[in-house]
Amino acid sequence: MRACVRLCFLLVVLPALPLAAHAEWKPVEKIEPYAVSGQSGAELYRSIGENGPKLGIARAIAYTNFKLTWGVRDYKPSGKDCVLTAGRPKLIITYTLPKPAGSLPPAVQKNWDVFIAGVSAHEKVHGASMVQMVHDIEAVTDGLTLADDPKCSKTRAEVVRRLDAISKARVQGSRDFDRVEFGNGGNLQKLVFGLVTGP
Repeated sequence: MRACVRLCFLLVVLPALPLAAHAEWKPVEKIEPYAVSGQSGAELYRSIGENGPKLGIARAIAYTNFKLTWGVRDYKPSGKDCVLTAGRPKLIITYTLPKPAGSLPPAVQKNWDVFIAGVSAHEKVHGASMVQMVHDIEAVTDGLTLADDPKCSKTRAEVVRRLDAISKARVQGSRDFDRVEFGNGGNLQKLVFGLVTGP
C-alpha cells in the first residue's frame, strides 16, 4: 500500500477578485478520516488494507487530493498582442488519513501516535508540493503576453503547455518522494514496521 496523490486540476471561473489580493491567498487544508479497527498494530494495519482509500486496484494508507480553481483570468487583446491577467487561486487540499474507531491499549496507542504523526508529515509534503505548483503556475502565467495574437489563441495554447509541464513535474516529484519513503530503509517503511511489530 502506498500513500498517494490524486491530480484534480480544475480551472473554473469564479467571481473577479481585486488583483491586490494576488499574493495574499492561502490554501485551505482539510482532514477526512476513515475508520480502522483493531487492538494491536498488526490488526490496525490489516484494517488499513481493508478500508484505506482505494486507488485503482490497490488501497493506500493515506491520500492527498486537491481542488484548484481560479478567480477570473482574462485573456485580453492589447493591440495585436494578447495579455493574460492574473486571477486569485483557491486551493483546497484534503488529507485522507486513518483513525482508530475505538480506544486502544496504551502501548498500542503510543505506537499509533508515532505512526500517524509520520504518515501525516509525509502527506503534508505532498500538500506543500501542491502549494508550490500553484505558485509556479502564477509565476509563468500571470501577465503572460504573446505578440501578434489578437484572438488570444496562441496564448491559450501556451498556457495549456505550461500548465501541463508544471503538473507533470509535480506528479513526478511526488512519485519520486514516495519511492524513497517506501524504499528500503525509507521513513514510511520504518513507520509501518514499527506499527506492525509493536504490541
